[in-house]
Amino acid sequence: MPARNRFAQLHAEITEWRRDIHAHPELRFEEHRTAAKVADLLTDFGCDEVVTGIGQTGVVAVIHGRQNGSGKVIGFRADMDALPIPETTGLPHASTNEGVMHACGHDGHTAMLLGAAKYLSETRNFDGSVVLIFQPAEEGSGGARAMLEDGLITRWGIQEVYGMHNWPGIPEGQFAVRDGPQMAATAFFELTIKGQGGHAALPHKAVDTTVAASHIVVALQTIAARNIDPLKTVVVSTCGVRSDSNTFNVIPDEIKLRGTVRYFDADVHETVQQRLSEIVELTAKAHGATAHLDYSLRVPPTVNDPEAAAHAAEVAKAVSGDVIRDMDPVMPGEDFSEMLAERPGAYLFIGNGDSADLHNPAYEFNDDLIPIGCSWYAEMAEKRMPLA
Repeated sequence: MPARNRFAQLHAEITEWRRDIHAHPELRFEEHRTAAKVADLLTDFGCDEVVTGIGQTGVVAVIHGRQNGSGKVIGFRADMDALPIPETTGLPHASTNEGVMHACGHDGHTAMLLGAAKYLSETRNFDGSVVLIFQPAEEGSGGARAMLEDGLITRWGIQEVYGMHNWPGIPEGQFAVRDGPQMAATAFFELTIKGQGGHAALPHKAVDTTVAASHIVVALQTIAARNIDPLKTVVVSTCGVRSDSNTFNVIPDEIKLRGTVRYFDADVHETVQQRLSEIVELTAKAHGATAHLDYSLRVPPTVNDPEAAAHAAEVAKAVSGDVIRDMDPVMPGEDFSEMLAERPGAYLFIGNGDSADLHNPAYEFNDDLIPIGCSWYAEMAEKRMPLA
């Protein structure tokens, strides 16, 4: 039976898995229930190997094909973690974990790879081995690196690795994959600005950290506007402001700012780091305050191998009838980039249609994608590792 027909039969069952995971979301490295459900299903499918605890709460499964003369080993990865966002969908399967929801569709990614695992375990119409990677802690990053440090690539001999993410705004079920950069690098920063607190009616007796922080927020926008080549891409966003004042008439002694940097080119990153440090230090000093900068690179750019992207696009076209090959890179980051830095592969998007955006409290994964995404994984295995 063709893969797509089989997934049409399995659609309701896979949707049930997805909605159960959605109703019980778990944050990064806390995916104990999700990992247990995944491992139990993989075991029931008859996978040749199911291993838990890889990268703390990750799960890895292996399915051998009918033949193994090719010696090929291909990895498919799905992420499992949710976000600290209160859900507002009002759906029957909405989150039962207050303040946590699957606002990025990782429940759908996990369900689609589980569906592919069930089919591939039944049919094994390929020559080689498939390694199924269910990763924790993509949000905020750390999960991919933890799995790699636990020997993901070498222990299972993975030669190529592929991943998929739903994308609102792309037509339902349509794929998009490009050569080279698909998603941006991600860095986080936190600034601690210290002055001298005081009475808001007597500002001349204080060192106003609020004023200093406000000038720093505005000045940071000059990095993209005045320090980076306009033909290159960078985002510098200040996303959070906190102080120890919770009243109307106190100038806080200390303020913290948090934000993120997104980029593709290494030289852009070097310039941003330098200017960020200079602006923070000198702007604070100009206002009589001091500032400390903590800066951390979280993940590198997600860069697709051109040959692997071509393979992914060929299968995507066979499954959905069309594939976008010239979509511009996007600025969100993805720690699948860590796996692509170890082995050739590709990361592609599948259109979620006209839905709320990712990380929005009204977001919902489109269950109509399930047979399409499952079919892509299954046909990718069969076409990259054909039986003799």
